[in-house]
Amino acid sequence: MPSLLGIDCGLTVTKAVVFDVSGRQLSVARRRIPQLMPKPHHVERDMHVLWQGTAEAIKEAIAASGRPASDIAAVAATAHGDGLYLLDQDKKPLGAGILSLDSRTAEIIAEWNSNGVAERALELTGQMPTPPAYSSLLAWIKRHDPERFACIGHVLSCKDYLRFCLTGQVATDRTEASVSFTDVKTQKYSDEALALFGLTNLRNALPPVFECAQVAGQVTAEAATLTGLVAGTPVAAGLHDVTASALGMGGHKPGTVAIVAGTYSINQVVSDHPVTGAGWLCRNAVTPGLWNSMAISPASSANYDWFLDTLAKHERDAAGASIHEIVSREIEAALAKPSSVLFHPYLFGSPFGPDASAAFFGLRGWHDRGTMLRAVLEGVIFNHRLHIDDLRGAFSFAEARLTGGPTRNPLFNQLFADILQMPVTVTETDEAASWGAALCAGAAVGLYPSPLADPRDLAAISRVFQPDPARAADVNARYALFLDMAAAMQPFWQRLEALS
Repeated sequence: MPSLLGIDCGLTVTKAVVFDVSGRQLSVARRRIPQLMPKPHHVERDMHVLWQGTAEAIKEAIAASGRPASDIAAVAATAHGDGLYLLDQDKKPLGAGILSLDSRTAEIIAEWNSNGVAERALELTGQMPTPPAYSSLLAWIKRHDPERFACIGHVLSCKDYLRFCLTGQVATDRTEASVSFTDVKTQKYSDEALALFGLTNLRNALPPVFECAQVAGQVTAEAATLTGLVAGTPVAAGLHDVTASALGMGGHKPGTVAIVAGTYSINQVVSDHPVTGAGWLCRNAVTPGLWNSMAISPASSANYDWFLDTLAKHERDAAGASIHEIVSREIEAALAKPSSVLFHPYLFGSPFGPDASAAFFGLRGWHDRGTMLRAVLEGVIFNHRLHIDDLRGAFSFAEARLTGGPTRNPLFNQLFADILQMPVTVTETDEAASWGAALCAGAAVGLYPSPLADPRDLAAISRVFQPDPARAADVNARYALFLDMAAAMQPFWQRLEALS
């Protein structure tokens, strides 16, 4: 039976996952890729280290699958969206890759917001420029590192760089192409968009655009040696990880809001016509004639991970029970009683601009760790609700689908349903983004009629969490205060940032 390889490279870990054609996961291998922070607001990674780690993960996943590499019918990658991975004219890495956590472009974003560029970009491209978008990062390099800018040969995303390493071919897909430079109406590259950002001379550096489920190259002999794949194995174009996650959890369709609780708060809906607004990014969906509107910010479950890494580190390796089981009991106890504690989950970014920072409010000496963790989880989900409420004003959706690391905990999923005040469906797919990539790989070689033709019985592998009406009044009051405090903090966040 054929198998498929899906690669998913996030902001800290790159993964290789082997699936059979029914969607059953056969193996997974991971490698942590170090982040580089040479200056404040600069978040990067070594591109050679990234490829080496990914190649090792692929080789390990193939070995662990129990099947020969020759069974792999096709490969596709997905990876963190936005950021920047540059090649020079000789197709060699041009400096470090820039991650989507990078916020060096705040000054340029502020200029574009004040001089009308951002407003025109929303009209033309379907989105306001964001700090890690191609447009702002390339404009920053042009201004602050002109020698590097002059050497740019190819502008790639993370997953496009990995596919280049596998195949030697420079390309992108329709979802990644729409990060900055496509016309939202035609879904194709726009010379006007490049001119708007002062980047006209990079037109030839933009990669050719493939459909997500189209073969964009074959594994080279060199890549085969490093990864254990068979040379000549087809490699599909793949897709942006936000879209891949929605596809992998069965949420990439009209009428559904797909939610990813990871490093980023990701909330997305699909429509059959472009709908633009300042609160979301309207980009190309997996297939032509569909648009994916995503409301995002780097303010989700990474806050919970930070809390455990920082304030429960000594218990992480304790024998007998996992730290997640221990703190779940503490959070459940905290939810059973009133609490004045709220948390703004802006450790790594926010929807309120680059100066916003995280904080606990209402904390007293008698509060314990469980109360603080409850506030962290509520703050994370409140931030998701902020984005989803923006989308509710423009789109109609009756179903929410949720994925992300914390969704293994039913308590977290129930909190989502209570705070969003709508049913939330969690699909038992540990590696949703990798499966989304694998669907593209399978469709590219004819195993599926399209990447939307998921062969799994989604109803059989899903659980629906219904909101608790008894909690609605308390949740709404806490959420309203969460928003009011964010508004009140606006003049103070910049002053706090100035202290650093």
